[in-house]
Amino acid sequence: MNQQILKDTIQQLFAGNKGLLAMDESIETCNKRFAAAGIPQNVEMRRKYRELIVTTAGLNESIGGAILFDETIRQQTKDGKPMVEVLIKAGIIPGIKVDLHAKPMAAFPNEKVTEGLDGLRERLAEYKKLGARFAKWRAVITVGDGIPTTQCITANAHALARYAALCQEADIVPIVEPEVLMNGNHTIQKCFEVSEQVQKILFYQLYKYRINLEGIILKPNMVMQGLESTEKNSVDEVAGATVNCLLESVPASVPAIAFLSGGQSPEAASAHLNAINKNFKNRLPWIVTFSFARAIQQPAIEAWKGKDENVKAAQQILYKRAKLDAAARSGEYSNDMEK
Repeated sequence: MNQQILKDTIQQLFAGNKGLLAMDESIETCNKRFAAAGIPQNVEMRRKYRELIVTTAGLNESIGGAILFDETIRQQTKDGKPMVEVLIKAGIIPGIKVDLHAKPMAAFPNEKVTEGLDGLRERLAEYKKLGARFAKWRAVITVGDGIPTTQCITANAHALARYAALCQEADIVPIVEPEVLMNGNHTIQKCFEVSEQVQKILFYQLYKYRINLEGIILKPNMVMQGLESTEKNSVDEVAGATVNCLLESVPASVPAIAFLSGGQSPEAASAHLNAINKNFKNRLPWIVTFSFARAIQQPAIEAWKGKDENVKAAQQILYKRAKLDAAARSGEYSNDMEK
């Protein structure tokens, strides 16, 4: 492990007010989003859409790194250029999702554990040759009756730690993503308690597996009520709960926290990130930025509709959404900017 390489990559990813664009949707997830927008679900349409993203002019003003899926890291633009090369030329660092999805956890109903450690050392070596300098592994934690169990949290944290160790061995920065899902009717207080427990167990496992915390990126959920909850929390309440939870559980040596959007609307995700940075800037020991997927991409997908004549309009929307999130990273976003 070369600690300097890891630090340099993180510094470059988040220079200025940049964040990450997660464009690592699985084929299944991508097809689902296409179906909702009336777009044909096939490999060529997925390629066209990813080309739309990577060729968006000025995207590098707000995006320092793009997380790719295995299919995308091997794809080319219509004129035969590897998408990875297009990103690198634009000053955007390619990353790669390496987990093989969350699967049902045996003997633990309604809970999941993420798989993908087998053969990971060899896959990381291949992805590095293809141009990836950072990676992502996502664990999903469900809140419900009697769950999550400590066993489920620990199993996922253990897998995240082993993944992070293999990444750092290869001089690839690991994004560690323990997502407490928004699905459910839980309160913001319940989300706080579960998120805090998840982070504390995670960082204990990272410590046990000798992870260099200065060479990782944490990608957590924001602390908020469940999607089916009747509770309504203000932007400032979500920001306050999120910051307090992270201060309780995340070591200051971690260089960067890049939030997932987790099903929030694009506007809500920007507003929450903005409030975190605006209200608590002096209390935050980490870079606090974004690693959004749907919250950046969804408006562009809806504008594109799979039609070539809509590409430019969709790219303008994508560019603007990324700029709004970069403004939120510096606490300078306002709802008026949405107009």
